[in-house]
Amino acid sequence: MNALPPKIEQDFVALRKASRMLRQLDTGAKNALLLALAERIDREHQAILDANGIDLENLDASTTPAFRDRLVLNEKRIGAMVESLRQVAALPDPVGEVVESRTLANGLKLRRVRSPLGVILLIFESRPNVILEAFSLAFKSGNAIALRGGSESRTTAEVIYRLMRETLKERGLDENLFYGINDYDRAIVGALLKRNDLIDVVVPRGGERLIQFVQANAHMPIIKNDRGLCHAYVDDEADLETAMQVVKNAKTQRPGVCNALETLLVHEKVAPAFLPRLYEACSSVGLEWRCDRESLAILDGRPGIKAATSEDFDTEHLDLVLNCRVVKCLEDAIEHIEHHGSKHSETILTRNEKKARLFQSEVDAAAVYWNASSRFTDGFEFGLGGELGISTQKLHVRGPVGLRELTSTRWIIDGEGQVRS
Repeated sequence: MNALPPKIEQDFVALRKASRMLRQLDTGAKNALLLALAERIDREHQAILDANGIDLENLDASTTPAFRDRLVLNEKRIGAMVESLRQVAALPDPVGEVVESRTLANGLKLRRVRSPLGVILLIFESRPNVILEAFSLAFKSGNAIALRGGSESRTTAEVIYRLMRETLKERGLDENLFYGINDYDRAIVGALLKRNDLIDVVVPRGGERLIQFVQANAHMPIIKNDRGLCHAYVDDEADLETAMQVVKNAKTQRPGVCNALETLLVHEKVAPAFLPRLYEACSSVGLEWRCDRESLAILDGRPGIKAATSEDFDTEHLDLVLNCRVVKCLEDAIEHIEHHGSKHSETILTRNEKKARLFQSEVDAAAVYWNASSRFTDGFEFGLGGELGISTQKLHVRGPVGLRELTSTRWIIDGEGQVRS
């Protein structure tokens, strides 16, 4: 076995033991814990904000605004965390749900039911609000969870972990139902990824290097949350005012997250009219453009306009940087997405339903939009109470990972002494 520091080994053994108890916890007890935690977070939110202020002060001066934004908590974001806990409590409990049942000719009664995955390791970067989102979904779906965040959010994380432990204790539940890892030695992550005796599923939620590291080293199944290289295609039959509002929102509302727009594709017939209007609409936020030859010719001479490099269309900028390309037709747009997309979220803007349905059928992504911003690819927005991540893989789950996605199905069989001949 791969050695862990003794304290972490002990904590994971305790986490695995606690997961057995959690499988049997009834829905009422789970909901009561989540509602009590929501009340405590709301009541003691200032302690979280104070801790977050310390983490923000400790950030390196060279940190990008987008990265800083991912770390920031404020009254509004804590309010969303509280609402997420309440939303998860209000959702149906998937554990024990009978997916199908049948009785065989020999009298065996079969039920296929939803069951927890077990012990989940979530590795995430910078965003401390992920802690409560992940815990609530794992807890409600009967899974114990270990959380390993980035060191830049350590002070905020420790306060949230403390409030979680206090609430579990207050409700008479085992404090080991989650484990907030506060040792940020990267070697520990490498060792944990080998320990499929302790961990059933790993969920990496971060940058491309983290995803690649987990894929190369994990000895247990992965729910992969890959980069969000999201596209929007403005068709020649688009309502340009609608398209402008959607594209602006998708790119500028919160550029440092995975469902933000990275590449704009515009039909050649509308590009001369649309691109200057969009440029003006986004000029106040200081958007930088990386343009192909055709879009560069339309926008050249304006501040913030650069020629795109060959790497730009494969780059998730996570910043106020927009790739732009003019295409000849819908098929060109789909081909571009097929070649450069990360299978996360893609958008078409058009008044032609036939084109929209073709785009939604042919584009291979977890979420495909018609006339709406990709920023909605989010478990909270989808009514799932939050998400453990947004899966870009194809087996088990695609898109926001909510309660049902944190279960698998198994067979429960009742007999009366039947034997197979």
